[in-house]
Amino acid sequence: MGTCFSSDDDEQHSFQNNPGENQGFPSKEALKIPSKQSILESPNIKSPSSVVVITKDVKSLRQNPGSYSNLDVFTYDEMRIATKLFRPDQVLGEGGFGVVYKGLIDDNVRSGYSKTQVAVKELDPEGIQGDREWLAEVNYLGQLQHPNLVKLIGYCCEEDHRLLVYEYMASGSLEKHLFRRVCATLTWSRRIKIALDAAKGLAFLHDAERPIIYRDFKTSNILLDADFNAKLSDFGLAKDGPMGDQTHVSTRVMGTYGYAAPEYVMTGHLTARSDIYGFGVVLLEMLIGRRAMDKSRPSREHNLVEWARPLLVHNKKLVRILDPRMEGQYSSKTAFKVANLAYQCLSQNPKGRPIMTQVVETLESIQTREEEVLFQGGSVTLFEAHDVKKKENEVKVEGEGEAPKETMV
Repeated sequence: MGTCFSSDDDEQHSFQNNPGENQGFPSKEALKIPSKQSILESPNIKSPSSVVVITKDVKSLRQNPGSYSNLDVFTYDEMRIATKLFRPDQVLGEGGFGVVYKGLIDDNVRSGYSKTQVAVKELDPEGIQGDREWLAEVNYLGQLQHPNLVKLIGYCCEEDHRLLVYEYMASGSLEKHLFRRVCATLTWSRRIKIALDAAKGLAFLHDAERPIIYRDFKTSNILLDADFNAKLSDFGLAKDGPMGDQTHVSTRVMGTYGYAAPEYVMTGHLTARSDIYGFGVVLLEMLIGRRAMDKSRPSREHNLVEWARPLLVHNKKLVRILDPRMEGQYSSKTAFKVANLAYQCLSQNPKGRPIMTQVVETLESIQTREEEVLFQGGSVTLFEAHDVKKKENEVKVEGEGEAPKETMV
C-alpha cells in the first residue's frame, strides 16, 4: 500500500517549484483536451446524485446499520470461516491498514448466501490507520457505486474487530504487474485501458454533488479483475472536497511519497487538482515503467517526476525513456499525446492541470484511435518510423536517368 506520511514529515519531504515552469509548456489546444462542457455531456460519466452522508463514529454505525442497506454486516465468526481461520496461505497482501485475505462466503458461512469470492481486509489495531480510516471506507464505498470503484460487499465491527469485505479482484494490483522484470501482461493497449478506467473512477468522484477527493491515487490502489478492468480501492484517506465559494479544504497532510501534489504537501490545501497530480504520476509510471520513488537509481533519477517530466515534451528524449517492454506496440503520435497529457497533469501550478473529465475524454480519443489503427492492420512505432526514414534515405534508383523520389513519413 506504499509509504504513507502525515504533516509531521513535511520538513524532511518538501517539493520545490521548478524555475521557468511555464516555458515550453504545451497548450491545451496542442493537447486537444476537450472543454469541460463537452465532457460533462458524455454518456460514459454519471455523477453521484446526492451528497455522501458521513457516519461519524463506529458507535453510530452499530446503532444504525440500516444506513447502508446495500452492505452486509458480518460477525467475526463468519469472517473466520470465510478466510479459513485467517490462514497464512489465504493472504493476498499487507499494508498500513493491515492484512488482506482471500475468502469465500457461501452457505457454510451464512445460510442462503450465494457463493461469492471476496477479499477481506482486517484492520491491524497496532497499524498506522484506525477507526477513522476504516469508517471512511464504509462511508464512501457503502454509498457510491461505479464500474471503476471496487465494490464493498460488507463489513464487521464486532467488539474491537474492524474488517471490510470487498469483491475479489483476481489479477491483483497494477503495481504487482507494472514493476515485474518481465511485464508481458501489461501491453501498451492494456495500459491505456487501465489508465482510462482509473480516470473514469476519479472523474466520478470529482463530479459528485459535493466533490470527493480520493487523496491516495497510486499503483497499489488500482486493482484489476480477471479481464484487467481497473477499479480504485482503499478509500481510507478520501475526503469531501470544497463547496460553494471554497477554493480548497485544509487538512493535515496524508498520502504517499512521490504521488502527493507539491502544493498539498507544502500548504495542506486539498483540491480535486491534487488527485490529478497523482494520476499524472501513475500515468508517468506506466509510460516509463519505473516507480515514482526509487533510491536504487542514480541520485538524479530517485524522483521519477523531477527526472522524467522535462523530457516528456522532447520527442527524441522521450523515445529513450519509454518502457522498452512496450517496444513496437504503439504509434509515435499516440505516445507523444499520452506523454503530453502526463506533462500537464504534473504541472506545478494546479490550475495548469486539466480536470479529470477532460483527461477521460482525451484517453477515450486515444483508445478509439488505437482501435481504428489496429482494425486497419497495424501501426508504425517510434522505432519503426526511424527505420523507415533510414531506408528511404538509402533508396537506389533502378531506372537509368530516373531521379530518386522522396516520401514524407
